Amino acid sequence: MADVSQKSGPLALLAGGALFVLFEVVAYQVLRFATSGLGMSNQMQPENTIVSNWVKTVVFLLLHLTLVVVAVLVLSNRLPRRHRGQLMGWFYLSLLTGFGLLWPLFG
Repeated sequence: MADVSQKSGPLALLAGGALFVLFEVVAYQVLRFATSGLGMSNQMQPENTIVSNWVKTVVFLLLHLTLVVVAVLVLSNRLPRRHRGQLMGWFYLSLLTGFGLLWPLFG
C-alpha cells in the first residue's frame, strides 16, 4: 500500500500534457476526415439552415466522446497506479476540448 500515497511528479504531468495534446491533434484530424462529407461548405447563404451542420456537430462530438472514453478505459488498465490520478483531469479537459474543436472544424 506504500505506492498508493505516491503522487506523480511534475515530469509525469508534463508528459501527460504532451500526450494529451498529441491525442487531441490526432483525434481532431481523424474526426475531421471522418465528418468531411457531412454539413454544408458554403454556410453564409440567405436561406441557411442549421440542420445539416447540426448533424456534423453531433456526429463529431459523439465520435470524440467515444474516442475519449475508449482511451480512458484502455489507459486506466495500462497506467501504473500512481499515474492514474491524472487520468480523470485529462478526461474532463478533453470533454471541454471537444466543444472547442468545433471552431476550427467549421472555420
